[in-house]
Amino acid sequence: MHTTTAVPHVGRGTAERAARSSAVRIAARGGFVARGVIYLLVGVLALRIAFGDSGEQADRGGALAELAARPFGHVLIWALGVGLAGMALWRLSEAGFGAAGPDGHKAGTRLLSFARFVFYAVVSLSVMSFAAGEKGSGSGSSDQQSRDATAQALGLPGGPWLVGAAGVGVAVAGLWIAGRAALRKFHKHLHRSGMSPRMRRGVDVLGISGGLARGGVFAAAGVFVVKAAVTYDPGRAKGMDDTLRSFADTSAGPWLLAAIAAGLALFGLFSFTMARWRDV
Repeated sequence: MHTTTAVPHVGRGTAERAARSSAVRIAARGGFVARGVIYLLVGVLALRIAFGDSGEQADRGGALAELAARPFGHVLIWALGVGLAGMALWRLSEAGFGAAGPDGHKAGTRLLSFARFVFYAVVSLSVMSFAAGEKGSGSGSSDQQSRDATAQALGLPGGPWLVGAAGVGVAVAGLWIAGRAALRKFHKHLHRSGMSPRMRRGVDVLGISGGLARGGVFAAAGVFVVKAAVTYDPGRAKGMDDTLRSFADTSAGPWLLAAIAAGLALFGLFSFTMARWRDV
């Protein structure tokens, strides 16, 4: 009896040690670098749009297309896909065995980690599909994908309610992201004791401004999805590209878009600092 009860315990212990291994930590840091590259490129593309160049998509597809046009671009895209897969692996390990920090083993934290695992797994697959030549996957317009998904959901029983709930969820997530950034909640995940005072101030600037911009884009995209549900018009739903362009249609004009774009680029830089200082 003793042997049979010890085997599962040993197996779980081995799995947990693997989840805490240096390989998983390296995978997580590679994931932050990959995320940073994508947000930095999206920010640059959105800045171009703000200053009159509207020929490119300011979303993940546009970022991949931008990389593909560069020397060794497809090698870099494969590297991004692998990095994002590493991020997914790390989030899965958090879901299974708990995250770092005092709240890491709470059910809500682990559920959030699992949701992030699914998200990054899907994004990684789309990026690697693009690298493999399936351009309709990784580089497809986020706007068209959003409209298509909304149209399909609206056709389901109770579709408008489902779409409306999804839109509210995305908008609330955006406000949550922005609020956490403004309150500097990222402090608890960083090894700030190893930073110089100047580095701490710089990371705060990147984290707050980048998080506010990222949260603002999510919140705006959620509002557009809610409008699509209320009007039963999937054309009202917007992906990242159209959502960013909508900021230029406000009374602030292209300057608001430029500010949001700069914030997204800063979030990319913030992701690089997370790759170095994040507690994983």
